Formats: sequence, structure tokens, C-alpha cells
Amino acid sequence: MIVISGTINLDPANAEAAYSATSTLVAATRAEPGNITYEYTRDHEDAGYWRVFEEWEDQAAVDAHMAAPHMAEFMGLMGGLGITGVDISTYQVDTKTKFM
Repeated sequence: MIVISGTINLDPANAEAAYSATSTLVAATRAEPGNITYEYTRDHEDAGYWRVFEEWEDQAAVDAHMAAPHMAEFMGLMGGLGITGVDISTYQVDTKTKFM
């Protein structure tokens, strides 16, 4: 399994536009083959701080997602949101066990 996790910082004045863009992206991505979990969440106290969390069956599913038309559209929209920082990492996970 591939896990992608991290943060995006953007101009808080653009939080509603970011919410609209991520809502569309999340809906389309969750329907993709190989997607397990896909979330963009806004911080409760800082509207410009967003957390990204994704789980994928394999790298082929991630590659297909990155080439999807809805991902290209999203990337175009993100360019106008005043992004000031991105820190997203990919993890190869061999096992997953329930914690709670």
C-alpha cells in the first residue's frame, strides 16, 4: 500500500475556493480504481493550513490518479490560491493493523 500524507499552506482568504476545488477532487478521486482513502481537510483554527491524507493499493493507482483529468484541473486551480508551502511525503506501507 502507498500512503501519501502532508500539508499545504495557502492564503486563508482563499480557503473557500480551496474547499470547493478539493471537494470536487475528492469526489472524483474516491471513485478511482485503487483508491482506499482520499482526504483534504482544513485546520479548525487556521483556514490556510490543509492536511492531505491518501491511501492507494499500489504505485500504478497513484500514477493513474496523477494523470487523471480531474487532477490536472485541480492543479490548475491550486495555482491561483496563494500557496505558500507544500510538504507532502509518500510512504510504502507493508502492513496495516487496527490501532483502536
